[in-house]
Amino acid sequence: MAKLERALTGDFDEMLWKLDQAILNGSMSATLEDSSDFTIGSVRAAVRMYERYSALGGNRVALSLTLAGEGDRLHLTAITAGGSQAMFFKVNTWGEEAFLDTLADAVDKL
Repeated sequence: MAKLERALTGDFDEMLWKLDQAILNGSMSATLEDSSDFTIGSVRAAVRMYERYSALGGNRVALSLTLAGEGDRLHLTAITAGGSQAMFFKVNTWGEEAFLDTLADAVDKL
């Protein structure tokens, strides 16, 4: 499992679109599996679950993305899972790290 957390500033909808495009365009096999958007008071939140095939690991990996925001103050949390081929402990997590690196590179450019 790998995790990325960042405090960001900007337009919520534009940021969500850019992050979504970075993930989906970062791999031929990346797909958006499901999503949920909601607002509580003045706080907006978007939850996304992506999946892709990892050629390095020969398996599928998942990435959850949560973007929360109030005004132009945003918080991003992204966590990957899957990719391990062992039964009782994690080995071969390259696919998870590579999936998260795709998002991290995009966030660093924002």
